[in-house]
Amino acid sequence: MASEPEKLSHKPSLLERLSHFLLREPEDREQLVELLHGAYENHLMDGDSLAMIEGVLQVSEMQVRDVMIPRSQMDVIDIAQPAETFLPYVIETAHSRFPVIEDDKNDVIGILLAKDLLRYYANQTFELRDMLRPAVFIPESKRLNVLLKEFRSNRNHIAIVVDEYGGVAGMVTIEDVLEQIVGDIEDEYDDDEDEGNIILQDAGKYRVKALTEIGELNETIGTEFSDEEFSTVGGLVVNHFGHLPKRGEQIRIGNLSVTVVHADSRRVHVLMMEQLPEEVYPIESV
Repeated sequence: MASEPEKLSHKPSLLERLSHFLLREPEDREQLVELLHGAYENHLMDGDSLAMIEGVLQVSEMQVRDVMIPRSQMDVIDIAQPAETFLPYVIETAHSRFPVIEDDKNDVIGILLAKDLLRYYANQTFELRDMLRPAVFIPESKRLNVLLKEFRSNRNHIAIVVDEYGGVAGMVTIEDVLEQIVGDIEDEYDDDEDEGNIILQDAGKYRVKALTEIGELNETIGTEFSDEEFSTVGGLVVNHFGHLPKRGEQIRIGNLSVTVVHADSRRVHVLMMEQLPEEVYPIESV
């Protein structure tokens, strides 16, 4: 028989406490979510775990059309372009994979992996068409949990989305799906945390992190935006869009041309800002 001190020293594990809390089986998703929130409030799980579980539940009900990059915002390479033309574009956009088209975006003929371009720099025989990987085409209505399973089993990272008429509607990557579960994923091409918030790319052109304070932006590039309503550049930009913008969307704010470089379904991360001639583009009220 265990001694009294031994009895007192035994504490239920996290799994035991969670199991006890969930003894009453939920009858629908709403009850399950309510129980999970109760578990969080009773310190049986942390906020990150709760958000991830909710993300998993959400993915099971979402379709590809909910997260895909629209055709108009796809970064593609035209098979007719010489390497000297599209290589600077590949370097600037910094993706690991590119749909390759012939004539227009409705005719995707394959996927180019950026790493395969090393052959060009190694002075090896370079024929773009021979380097293409097969493109995977999926319908807009495919559920994200099914797509994620296919990505894992086929070791694919990108799929071309087609509409009911067979035309290209957009594209989706495995990162787009996973971000619905775990939030934004920073890959090897995303900004390093040690880099500055504002990086000069070319004369009058800046790469700006969305979390940059408006005051820092004003001081660095000479703008005069108010920080009374929004404290960050991302908040200012989203307010001008009137919605959460996707990658590739553009807007003009004052004498700045603003392009969204990196964003997910929850927030904007990186912006490209270019100063425009004030005599051509007069400053708007901000």
